Amino acid sequence: MLTRDEALKLVNEHLKDDKLVKHVLAVEAIMRNLAKHLGEDEELWGILGLVHDLDYQETIDSPEIHATKTVEYIQGLVPEDVINAVKAHNYEYTNVQPQTRLEKGLICSDAVSGLVIAAALVMPTKKLEQVRVETLKKKFKDKTFAAATGRDRIRVCEEIGVPLTDFFRISLEALQKISNDLDL
Repeated sequence: MLTRDEALKLVNEHLKDDKLVKHVLAVEAIMRNLAKHLGEDEELWGILGLVHDLDYQETIDSPEIHATKTVEYIQGLVPEDVINAVKAHNYEYTNVQPQTRLEKGLICSDAVSGLVIAAALVMPTKKLEQVRVETLKKKFKDKTFAAATGRDRIRVCEEIGVPLTDFFRISLEALQKISNDLDL
């Protein structure tokens, strides 16, 4: 299993865009907090959050192959359930349907990160400390806000037994803890 330092090294090798690096750090934090809430392996879930988009820059114009390069980069370095979760987070193209809590956890964490960050960016100070769960609930209902955010993907949290409001709290708390790393 990759260590966090090894996973960060892979992130830095493959992701040159600062926003993408912050995205995977955000997903890592949410995944760790979600795993803690569910009584799952926080390290495994966190590593998955870090490495899930290693090929994003390479495949940005070819979403049908997104996740396939990442799998090549991490094959043999992580357990098979991490490989499957990477594939499942692009299930529309990989045809690997998300079934496990790990796979579904990645899908909802990946999606909610964008909503939480967008909510922070519209705050007067552009800081996560100003965002509240109520803010996220309102922004979630407003389909024009962060329109590209997959609200159906966020709702996958309910399939793993986490009500939407609780998931917003788990996600917000996770990102507030790493707000300095996110410059938010």
